[in-house]
Amino acid sequence: MDKVTRFFWFCSGAHIDTLKKYPIEHNKYVGIGATIFFTALFASLSGGYAMYFVFNGDAFAVGFAILFGLLWGTAIFNMDRYIVSSINKEGSTNQQILQASPRILLAIMIGIVISRPLELKIFDKEIRQKLRSAYIKGQHSKIDTLQKTYNDKYAIELGNNSALKKEKDSLERDINRSRTQLNEEVFGEKSSQTSGIVGYGTYAKQKQTILQQKEDRLKTVTDKAEKLDGYLSQRKEYEGVNATKMFSDHQLDSLSKIAGFADRNWALGQLTYNENGTRDLDTYLAISFIGYLFILFECLPVFVKLMSPKGPYDVAMAKIHEANVYYADKDKERDISVIDSVYKDHLDEDIKRRRNTLANRSDRDKDEHRYD
Repeated sequence: MDKVTRFFWFCSGAHIDTLKKYPIEHNKYVGIGATIFFTALFASLSGGYAMYFVFNGDAFAVGFAILFGLLWGTAIFNMDRYIVSSINKEGSTNQQILQASPRILLAIMIGIVISRPLELKIFDKEIRQKLRSAYIKGQHSKIDTLQKTYNDKYAIELGNNSALKKEKDSLERDINRSRTQLNEEVFGEKSSQTSGIVGYGTYAKQKQTILQQKEDRLKTVTDKAEKLDGYLSQRKEYEGVNATKMFSDHQLDSLSKIAGFADRNWALGQLTYNENGTRDLDTYLAISFIGYLFILFECLPVFVKLMSPKGPYDVAMAKIHEANVYYADKDKERDISVIDSVYKDHLDEDIKRRRNTLANRSDRDKDEHRYD
């Protein structure tokens, strides 16, 4: 238990040797340290999970996720530890809030970043269903676009093909009627279209000729329609209309499973809206409250430090700070005194050396005058 307590003290950024002297402060800093530690732990899990989706499908995805999660959690831990420990309880409440305001703003951003990957995991089933719907709509749109492009590009050929098919249907109906009338004429059935004379006479021959002309035209139209159908089928294959089909359930499951971080993040945002575009309040509040929870959790170490009254540990740390400042000032005075003394010694040596140089030069000048 003592090791756990010391670990959380370390997490809180407290000066352990000083904190030991004040048992009344022990629990407070255990709580602050534990909050910082678990915030970093959640950040590590969240960052690792996000990185796993970035490298999803890669052989080293798990390794990258673990490495990034540890780095991200360590960075958050170090930042929380430093900023919480740097809040000075000696200042006024406004000064403390001013000190903590950058950390609070940063905590809001970190809370959002931490919560998003975990929200993706919590709403994983709903996200996959939303992605399935999006993929189906996207495939429908792709097929419709290809079909429209194909229809616009080959509008003349399609129009001619439709006209040929209509003519073919009309000819087939006319041929059936003409064949019926020919049989009635041959068998002598009296009607508005037949003479009523039995046998293959003049009227029957005329009807046979008309029937043959229509059959010849039908053959011509049929051949043209078949050739045009073949050409349009080739063009449809070339344009990719036939190759683009709707996804099967197995394909949709595979696509939603390997979806990247950006697609899943988009799907999570779309969960807050209904099909008609209105806000889905229940889902929106559920996702928002998760984000608010992590933001609060991230801000909690700072809030605990700000809300806690100034205790004996804070007073002791302030006195130690003053003593260290005083010691630093004395060090400065000592260094200045040493520098002044050394400088004076150097100055005396320089003066003595310069005097000796001048004296030697004066002696040489006297010698030169004597010889002259």
